[in-house]
Amino acid sequence: MKKVVIMLALMLTGTMAIAQDKPLEISGSGDLYYKYDFSKTGNIPTSFASDQNSVSIGMIDIAVKKTTGKTSFVGEISFGPRGQFQSILNSDGTYNELGANSFHVQNLYASYAATDKLSITAGFMGTFVGYEVISPLANFNYSTSYLFTNGPFQNAGVKVNYAISDKVGFMVGAFNDAWNSYTADAFKGLNAVGAQLSLTPTENVSAYLNFMDGSVSGTIVDLTATFQLTDKFKLGLNAADYSNVGDVGYTGVALYPSYAVSDNFGLGLRGEYFDYKVGSGDTAFTAVTLSANLKSGGLTFIPEIRLDNASNNVFVDSNMLPTKSAAQVAFGVVYGF
Repeated sequence: MKKVVIMLALMLTGTMAIAQDKPLEISGSGDLYYKYDFSKTGNIPTSFASDQNSVSIGMIDIAVKKTTGKTSFVGEISFGPRGQFQSILNSDGTYNELGANSFHVQNLYASYAATDKLSITAGFMGTFVGYEVISPLANFNYSTSYLFTNGPFQNAGVKVNYAISDKVGFMVGAFNDAWNSYTADAFKGLNAVGAQLSLTPTENVSAYLNFMDGSVSGTIVDLTATFQLTDKFKLGLNAADYSNVGDVGYTGVALYPSYAVSDNFGLGLRGEYFDYKVGSGDTAFTAVTLSANLKSGGLTFIPEIRLDNASNNVFVDSNMLPTKSAAQVAFGVVYGF
């Protein structure tokens, strides 16, 4: 009888271990694009898709996640311009293909779920600020907004998440002194603080109020929200204000209405107003981007047209003369797995 009890206990322990030890999850994407600016040169100063009149690569992105019991680990690496020097700082602190760039890590962090409501995460993480992300797989538009380009991409540090209820959550953290860097100034260290209040009052509405402040990183207040107004119509919102020493910074807002015509075809618009503060050039932009998403399996084809207008002559026309407006078409191809 004693042997039977021991065997049953071992079987139960093994079953519990298997239940807690989840299989390794692997996901990722690959993308390429063609862009043509009607000025015949690269004109619009936002992230990625920068090559003119060329079939060019974005990146191949691979992420792994492993959960064992209360702990989990996430690692994500990217290869290609979008996932390297266009989104990850070179060792000399620049973003350009001529820099000494050998970095591929987009995310590298571990989490511990202390309770069902409380978790602690530490490492190099995609930022909690903003609506758009680096991977084109999660964005409706292939080109990116001014808000995305000028906001943080990653934050390194430690954060604590607490689920106040199933509709309200709160995060607070200490992060490296500067955005996008996994090494801090030795004298400043984790001198940036960040917080997020998340609200999901219904299954069709979610909102995130984000805040970060530090002597190097500056102060940013950011709001993102998503409203699933009908089964087919969704509205996204991003608004932010950023400031740093010397009246450096910006204020902006973007709306993202999209309509699912069918399971495999959707139309979306991004309308953005973005205003640099005096210390950053004192130029305001309005930008309208119309995109379509055509899906087949894991493949998404994204044709789009974009029209930008500025308060100053920051663009050039086809004769290389200063002008306030710019227009481009782009065709993105994204495969997710």
